[in-house]
Amino acid sequence: MSILGAVAPAPPGLDAACRARLVEVDRLEWRLGDGGDPAALAEAFCARYQVPHTGADGSVCGVAVLISAAAGAVMVGGATGAPSPAPAVPDLALVAYTHGPTRNTPKPGGFTVGEWRPSWSGADHAKAVVAVQEAIGRGQVYVANVVGHRTAPWSGDPAGIAAAVAGIEGASWGGVLSGDGWLVASGSPEAFLTVDGTRAATFPIKGTAPATEEGRTWLVESVKERAEHVMIVDLERNDLAQVAVPGTVAVERLFALAKWDRLWQAESTVVCDIAAGTGLGDLLRAMCPPGSVTGTPKLAMLDLTAGLEPVGRGPAMGAFGFLQGDRIGLGVSIRTVALDESRAHLWAGGGITWRSSPEAEVAEAEAKARAVTARL
Repeated sequence: MSILGAVAPAPPGLDAACRARLVEVDRLEWRLGDGGDPAALAEAFCARYQVPHTGADGSVCGVAVLISAAAGAVMVGGATGAPSPAPAVPDLALVAYTHGPTRNTPKPGGFTVGEWRPSWSGADHAKAVVAVQEAIGRGQVYVANVVGHRTAPWSGDPAGIAAAVAGIEGASWGGVLSGDGWLVASGSPEAFLTVDGTRAATFPIKGTAPATEEGRTWLVESVKERAEHVMIVDLERNDLAQVAVPGTVAVERLFALAKWDRLWQAESTVVCDIAAGTGLGDLLRAMCPPGSVTGTPKLAMLDLTAGLEPVGRGPAMGAFGFLQGDRIGLGVSIRTVALDESRAHLWAGGGITWRSSPEAEVAEAEAKARAVTARL
């Protein structure tokens, strides 16, 4: 195993008390082109470790789950987009753990990250925004996320990079997972899907502004940001309805502001009771890829952005978390860095509506990226 694969795991959604006791016992890695249905593969793998959580030494802790945007697209029969710039990272990674003795995690070492180079220019990003607005005018989509990528050389201790990204202020869904020749570290603030027994919830974040009083006021009053947010909330209501007991889908919280590092972001809570007989594969097919980083209608958006984004989204804009017994905790893999043996990769973007300003959308994506690169 390479040094990347040796980094201690800390997947999001996992109880902190378990993180220092994880012992890997099984792993599945799947990439585009391997064949099969990633949702079915995930369900079959996780079923082997879906036992009550006791915490005793040697007992099953659970399964770390990483689902790329492209794997999510495959689950729903959508376009997968351009190839990933980080092919070492699997599109589906499932890692099963048992509990072992508590161990001391070495302090992360130093690292260096070189100059970040974007995969497209600001002008090309702006052109993609205009293309989405033209598609909105044709009635093809209502809102669609456009995502850019940047890359930089790195050296040193990958655990240092992982800790810097996962430890960003407000990264309530931050975490780390690695394998032979790859590492993914997320500083995500967004919960994608939580399940506790028969209760499911999703927490879409849409709407971003600088973390100042002026930014807060602007975000609260922005017609564009609120419209974008409400459209995604409606999408998430429809996604959950595919696996819900009829009449149980509800919006418990709408457009509530929270701070993530240097940004205000708006979040909602959508819940439902899960219909009897619903399996993990059903949940993943209903919800993937995450609506807050796709748009609506989801399949039309996947077709559209597949022709606009020159670089694939890799492990970003997907799902990342942990399954433990009958509990699921998956975050959206935004603010996410992927490492291969020599390069670091980062993705950032935003939702485009009819009212979007191309220049403002480019600036928003840059602000999200800077919140991560400033730590590296």
